[in-house]
Order: sequence, then structure tokens, then C-alpha cells
Amino acid sequence: MTVSSDSRPAQLPLTDVLKTLRTFAAEVDREGRFPAESVDALRSANLFAAAIPTALGGGGLSLTELARIARDLGAECASTAMIFVMHQSQILSIVRHGGTPTSDALLRRIAADQPLVASATTEINIGGDVRSSSCAVEYDGDRIHLAKTAPVISYGEYAEIVLATARRTVDSPPSDQVLVVCQKPDVTLERTSNWDTLGFRGTCSPGFQLDAVADRSSILRDNYGEISSQTMLPVAHVLWASAWLGIADAAVSKSRKFVRKAASKSPGVTPPSALRLAELFVAHEQLVDTVFGAAAKFEAIADSPEELGSIGFAVKINNVKVTASTLVIDIVGKAMQICGISGYREDGDFSIGRHLRDAHGSAIMVSNERILAHNSQLALLYKGK
Repeated sequence: MTVSSDSRPAQLPLTDVLKTLRTFAAEVDREGRFPAESVDALRSANLFAAAIPTALGGGGLSLTELARIARDLGAECASTAMIFVMHQSQILSIVRHGGTPTSDALLRRIAADQPLVASATTEINIGGDVRSSSCAVEYDGDRIHLAKTAPVISYGEYAEIVLATARRTVDSPPSDQVLVVCQKPDVTLERTSNWDTLGFRGTCSPGFQLDAVADRSSILRDNYGEISSQTMLPVAHVLWASAWLGIADAAVSKSRKFVRKAASKSPGVTPPSALRLAELFVAHEQLVDTVFGAAAKFEAIADSPEELGSIGFAVKINNVKVTASTLVIDIVGKAMQICGISGYREDGDFSIGRHLRDAHGSAIMVSNERILAHNSQLALLYKGK
């Protein structure tokens, strides 16, 4: 796949990138290490600037185009795909909610140097509620200070920039939040836990104590409530789902090859597993429609804060995450059943193990239970169809 346009400064080829992911994915998963080679390949292809407007030196890609890339990455290495999509959700938050000379200069630097951008929106003792903060921005003239205990910062040790939520001031209520751009070397991260998980092992997402100083201008223009509802949350849900679609693609591809191999042994006879494969295609198509339907919906209302902030859209975009994570688990599980012992083994061409473990991470890393609980509250207020 190649993403290109005459209006963009350069092509964003994926062929070599995908080859690199394919080469190192198993090793990254086995060792639970950061996919350095794959991240370098993304950087060399200018993909970390893919969402930055062309006027600021980036690729200017739409959410649908980003989703297609995430899908291709997810089919090869889910950890690398997750790093890509989490980075893009932060980039688009800056693009859509910066709007200052400082944020524009930052985007130009990111386009030129391709640093990784991470997120610190979770916090100890807030119960997983990213719309609430206990830490606060402290002011000293034109300088600010922020200290935050985050249970998870994905690839934090490898990111040069971290976008962190905090209360606007020490006197602000927990829900009055801002998003602060914290840049190394003025941000330090002290690890507080380890990351040894069943899936998404290469995302390297332990907890950290974050301590940062910055200029006042490092606080994004809009409040975090607007950033979350209008950009960060919908973009993250769509792109996460895209990466998970890639996992499903890989599992479906292996199951298709397995059925074809079985059919080749008895020409003219349809193997029993072909029926299971046909059923698998139905669920897979549902996932495709979920992902790209959501991307198209976001693009249709991207310039309407009122629609993006509506209860109806919040419910729908939350449903995208829950639906996609449920479907990918179902699809990969069925693919393993089709491939049988060949899918269960870790040492063959039809191995489904890595895809199965990563798939289950989709419902755990951002809890479906928490999202459904939030939707249950919204449902009481939602008057739409």
C-alpha cells in the first residue's frame, strides 16, 4: 500500500515498513520489548507526521487514511500499530486544539524530527476516569510545574513528548482539566511498575511518576473536556479499532489459507471448515463496516463541535470501541478453531496465538466494562433514535 497525493510533500510508502514489522513482530512479542526497528521504519517513512497538516510539513492524511494504515500495521505487529495510533490521537489533539504559534511550531518540529508523542491521561486514585484529575498545574510566572502519578504511559520511556492531563489550577475541581505538552528533557519519568502482559507486549506500558516543567504556552488552548469529546476519544476509538481490524485480517488470512490447503488435498470436495470460514467472513465484514463507518462519521462532523460533543455521538463512538473489541476476539477465536491444532501451535505458519492474546487486550487495556458503565449513564439522557 502507498498513500500519496500531489498536494503532499512526500509519499508515505508502507511496503518496506510492513516488511520490517513482519520480520520483528514475533521477537517483540516473545521478549516483550519495544519494537525499535518497526518504529524506526515508521519514522523513516514520515508516518509519525501523517496527521499533521501539509502547511506545517506533515502528510495531511484524513482519519480514514490513518485507519487504513493502522489496519495494515495491525496485521503485522499489533504492538507497533497501537503505538502508531496512540501517537496519532495525540497529534490530532494538538492539531485541532492548539491553534497558537507555540503549538504550530511544535507541529513543525514533529513533522521535521518525527519524535514519538505519548499520553498520560490516567492517574492513580481516580478509578480509571480520564475526565477527572487529582494532580494540578502549578504556576510560577510564565513557567508551570506538573507532577502526576500515572498507572500507565504507553511507550513512555521511548517518547520525547508526553501530553498529560491535570486540573487547571490547584484550586480547580477535578473535572476542570487542561492538556499540557511535556517535552524532554524538561519531563522526567520514574518507573513505578513493570509491563509483562499477555498481549500488546511491545507497547511497553508500565506506570510512571511524571514530573515536568514547561512554559504556560505548553497548555493547549481548549479545555480537556472539549479535546477529549471532539478529538482524542473518537480518534482513539476509531484508530484502535483499525489496528484490531488488522489483527482480525491476519487471523482470517491464516484460516483462509488453512481451508484452501485442506481443499487442495481432496479436489472437488468442500471441507467442513469452509462453512466455518464463511461464517467468519460475516463477522469480519461487520468489523470492517464498524471501523470505516465510524471514520466517515467523524469526518462528516469534524468541524461541528456541537455534534461532536453530543450525547448521541458519545454513545456511538463508545459503541465502536466495544463492538470492535468484541468482534476481534470472536473472529480470532473462530480462526483458531478453523485452523485447529495448527493454529494452537506456536511454531507453524498457521499459528494464531499472538493474534489471540493481542485480541483479548482490546477489551482489557481500556476496559469495556468502564465504557459500558459510562454509556449506561448517557443512555438515561439520550433522546435520539
